Amino acid sequence: MSDSNNNPETRIALFQRKEVRRTIHNNEWWFVVEDVVLALIESRDPKQYIQRMKQRDPELGKGWVQIVHTLSIPTEGGEQSMLCANTEGVFRLFQSIPSPKAEPFKRWLAKVGYERIQEIEDPELATKRTRALYRAKGYSADWIEKRMRSIAIRDELTDEWKKRGVKEQREYAILTAEISLATFGLTPTQYAEFKRLKRENLRDHMTDLELIFSMLGEAATTEIARNRDAQGFPQNKQAARSGGKVAGNARRELEKKSGRKVVSRENYLQLAQAGKINQ
Repeated sequence: MSDSNNNPETRIALFQRKEVRRTIHNNEWWFVVEDVVLALIESRDPKQYIQRMKQRDPELGKGWVQIVHTLSIPTEGGEQSMLCANTEGVFRLFQSIPSPKAEPFKRWLAKVGYERIQEIEDPELATKRTRALYRAKGYSADWIEKRMRSIAIRDELTDEWKKRGVKEQREYAILTAEISLATFGLTPTQYAEFKRLKRENLRDHMTDLELIFSMLGEAATTEIARNRDAQGFPQNKQAARSGGKVAGNARRELEKKSGRKVVSRENYLQLAQAGKINQ
């Protein structure tokens, strides 16, 4: 198995001379289901084969929405939404594909899984991979350091929320929106729309200043929650608003002094490629 695509976020893996597209989602590889099926069977119609496979295996059909997710994959015709499965999901698909070609693929995926376990045991490996991905995409060393720091600040904040009784996912999203709204005047959803993003990671498309104020809002929220000993969702919501307000006030002061808005439709890479940022 080897990579033949220079884009680290969406690489093409070669298996038995078959292309299997994959993408990073939630910090793990997800593989295009149709490509996996085509690599293991003789049929030229993977969609039809998948439907028959789900009919043959009722349990697979029942759990299909848990196993498979629709992700954005670059194609020759542009971005397309395609069904993808992670390593665990692909192993489940193997159970319904009676093909001797599946065995070497199983061994390759076992290697991918092993590498992921190594990263869990030694987080520094995951950090090195993340840095390499950003470098390959054209980000400068300075921006990468800010992005890595923003990830650490975000992790510290979510760890604090967890200790203070905030429920994950939905409540995290609400609190994050509160910080963003107070900091930038936009929720993350509104911000992404403003930048004309679809499924892309918003923070990966922030300029230096946007990233700095995002970090300030979250770091301030963590500090305020600790000092107030905020417990539960309502109290942490107040802390989120206060933390975001600290960053929002600083942003407005900078805009007043500089005469330029911090929030931009442009993203870091666009600015760098246009020569507006010193690499």
